[in-house]
Amino acid sequence: MEEDRLITTDGTVDYRGNPAKKNETGTWKACPFILGNECCERLAYYGMSSNLVVYFKQKLGQHSATASNNVTNWSGTCYITPLIGAFVADAYLGRYWTIACFSTIYVIGMTLLTLSASIPGLKPTCHVNDSCHASKMQAVTCFIALYLIALGTGGIKPCVSSFGADQFDDTDDVEKKHKGSFFNWFYFSINIGALLAASVLVWVQTNVGWGWGFGIPAVAMAIAIAFFFSGTRLYRNQKPGGSPLARISQVLVASFRKHRARVPEDPSMLYETTDTESAIKGSRKIEHTKDLSSADRNRSHKGLSGSMEALHSDSGGRAESHCKAIAGVGYGYNICHCIWPNGNFVCVTRFNHGSPPGDFKIPAASLGIFDTISVIFWVPIYDRIIVPVARRFTGHKNGITQLQRMGTGLVISIFSMLCAGILELIRLRIVKRNNYYDWTQIPMSIFWQIPQYFIIGCAEVFFFIGQLELFYEQAPDAMRSLCSALQLTTVALGNYLSTLLVTIVTKISTRNGKLGWIPDNLNYGHLHYFFWLLAGLSVLNLGAFLLVAKFYTYKKAIGTLR
Repeated sequence: MEEDRLITTDGTVDYRGNPAKKNETGTWKACPFILGNECCERLAYYGMSSNLVVYFKQKLGQHSATASNNVTNWSGTCYITPLIGAFVADAYLGRYWTIACFSTIYVIGMTLLTLSASIPGLKPTCHVNDSCHASKMQAVTCFIALYLIALGTGGIKPCVSSFGADQFDDTDDVEKKHKGSFFNWFYFSINIGALLAASVLVWVQTNVGWGWGFGIPAVAMAIAIAFFFSGTRLYRNQKPGGSPLARISQVLVASFRKHRARVPEDPSMLYETTDTESAIKGSRKIEHTKDLSSADRNRSHKGLSGSMEALHSDSGGRAESHCKAIAGVGYGYNICHCIWPNGNFVCVTRFNHGSPPGDFKIPAASLGIFDTISVIFWVPIYDRIIVPVARRFTGHKNGITQLQRMGTGLVISIFSMLCAGILELIRLRIVKRNNYYDWTQIPMSIFWQIPQYFIIGCAEVFFFIGQLELFYEQAPDAMRSLCSALQLTTVALGNYLSTLLVTIVTKISTRNGKLGWIPDNLNYGHLHYFFWLLAGLSVLNLGAFLLVAKFYTYKKAIGTLR
């Protein structure tokens, strides 16, 4: 009996496949290796990608539009490939081996990219710094490397955060309390890597060379793998649960076959096996809720017989619960996420020719550092001060619920848009008062933009970390990687909608020969109108989120795992 209490009861196993021992595996003992891996991987990713448009233009000789589209296509692929990695992890390999295999692909891609920028014959031929030409073979080599990286990062992204959270036993109240803290420090490690990439590595690429600029990220990725494998003996591993797509397909087929069946009012009339053990390997049963209650017809007795009865009760019933969890979380997140990239776009495009007083210049691409610094500042404040104080009032293990945290982030983001709009109004008044209509003459320090970056960074700490935790907590055990991947695809969707919004605003505001809200020379524009539009959309977005949150029911895993 005493021995049973020393073993995790959430189904995790150690590196040998034996039930994981609490005192020897998991918790904060294992997390430094996972957080170190994530920090180095993000350093590698952002260090390689931050200046990619410049590389395409200067070294491959591409036009601005072509270079921009190539980067957009590649970046979008990086947020689609997580679906591949998540499927492999949940269905067959598990998170540990998926991270290990795709990290290897990642390093191969990074190495090939470094060689393509430094080895004679592979690197483009340059006469002067900005006059280069790449042969077809050189360009193809570069893009093969980039898409290997996209595949590699796709296998890692949906697995690392879930793998880290797996180190805390869901059935242990003490360990589960620390899980929320893990997500905070996970996001913190991401931004540490991003900060080093946006500052140090951008400088290296600009002033030293692209061979070193890509080589350092390649080394960082190799260090990330070393960090990851160093913690192997300490990790707790969830078993893969088989193909989630097959279970979801069974539910869809069942829904079609039984679309006219009546849903019993008494949940006990639903056909489910009475044992507490889930029939799906690597997953616990999910507590029945009233969400999407019309789908409960799949689990009624009527119209079932023989093998179909076994299918619906044993596999389809649980899979349907999985679908409920995904729908409940995914719909709410899709509504509230897509506005964020728009805010980031606005902040970056504002004073892209401005500078502080004196000769010190700040590239527009480096403005994002202020956002990153804000996140790094707010994560410890939230984790060490806000959560303990809120916990005293609410009694909740994380201080506030995930949906409350996300809603708070959305509210804070509105103030960022308002702050940016007010600042733009002040700037335009100074322009008119002093007749500064030359775009190169901006009469304000670029540091005036720091407040809105600081606010949006605070909003990120509430919103993004909250949704990261929500996707993990509300996903079925055997589908957590897939749910994380679905979350990442919404980032791509947000970027696409951001581009669409700017396109629509530009087209409408430039009718009848007008310069529009966002002309090349912002001194003649009305960028503050765009900020007011974003603020208004953010308010509507918040309302939609609150509506979804009001009717959302948190799911709880029950029973045991096989």
